[in-house]
Amino acid sequence: MKKQFIFALAVMVSISTFAQKKELRTLEKAVKNNNYAEAKSAVSQLEPMVGSMDDKLKSKYYFNKAQAFYANGAGSNADFKVAISDLAKVDENHVSEVSAIKQTLQNELLTKANGLYTSGKYSEAAKLFEMLYILVPEDQVYLYYAAASAVSAQEVEIALKHYLELRDLNYTGIEMQYLATNKETGVEESFDKITRDVYVNKVKTHSNPKDVKTESKTAEITKNIALIYSSLGETEKALEAVKIAREANPSSIDLILTEANMHYKLGDKAAYTALIKEATQKDPNNKDLLYNLGVLSSESGNIDEAKKYYGKVLELDPAYINASTNIAALILSEETAVIEEMNSLGSSVADNKRYDELKQKRSDIYNEAIPYLEKVLEVDEDNIDVAKTLKGIYSAIGKDAKYKAIVEKYKI
Repeated sequence: MKKQFIFALAVMVSISTFAQKKELRTLEKAVKNNNYAEAKSAVSQLEPMVGSMDDKLKSKYYFNKAQAFYANGAGSNADFKVAISDLAKVDENHVSEVSAIKQTLQNELLTKANGLYTSGKYSEAAKLFEMLYILVPEDQVYLYYAAASAVSAQEVEIALKHYLELRDLNYTGIEMQYLATNKETGVEESFDKITRDVYVNKVKTHSNPKDVKTESKTAEITKNIALIYSSLGETEKALEAVKIAREANPSSIDLILTEANMHYKLGDKAAYTALIKEATQKDPNNKDLLYNLGVLSSESGNIDEAKKYYGKVLELDPAYINASTNIAALILSEETAVIEEMNSLGSSVADNKRYDELKQKRSDIYNEAIPYLEKVLEVDEDNIDVAKTLKGIYSAIGKDAKYKAIVEKYKI
């Protein structure tokens, strides 16, 4: 009885293997004939049998299934995802074929992903770049592109997942660029090293070869992690991410500013100011940093310091109209106290004398503000608010010609 059972089991296994091989031949034939619809049908017949297949048959199954779903480049994105997953399950007996399919699939996906990104379809591009990373995990730049595309699509949680993985992988994005100058156009161009050397040393169409390392993306990745955490309301994680990044890269102004902005959102202006000053010390000619310090000084009531910072901004960039507007506003704010005192005076000789002094002081204030306001209109001639302010000032100090010019130009 026992022998009969063993014999029956052996027969069942034999029949099962025969059925697997038969269906597998059908799948292989369909793939060979580019009949991918029939191939997918054969896959569905084989799926229930996969668990009982030996390793050799499984490898064949996954290899042909991958080809069926890839469909020689005609498959959908979902099909490509299946193909990528199955190619990873194929054994070493199909190394060259798998490599060829992967390379073709990589080219297909990269072309599609770049096209989607260029056309503003960031969410779809992110999915394809993620698939590329799964296909070629050693090429971590695809994961970086997936994260950047997700950010552009405002899919911040997906972007965060990618950025965290990049951080865990210690991805820097540093690459060596092989540059040479086109002798005909004078333009510096980038190549792979072999091509660059051929153009410079043999073809002689290029000169001035350079090997240049690109900047690390570590600070950018950590900054984005922090910003995403912050946007999700996870402030502690955001600050911790920046802290870790700054320990690794203490001289990064970008990271200092990221931390500063977080403190500003939390209402900690003291920490914000300290960090902005730290950044300014590292980059003393950064007009945006100086402008921010001007704003902070003004908000804290330190008018002279604010003017000093705005003045430095305008030394660096005379067309920085926000600095011109703000410094003019600070100067004109001194007028309030002068007018209040003028209105409080009586009609005595002493009061009349003081009134004349205050009137002159008000004129001095106006004359000090005028160049900054005129600069704003020079850069932004449609600024009606500034035009109205100048109209009032010109009228008050008797600059009739300039008053009429403002009225005529702006019809105010």
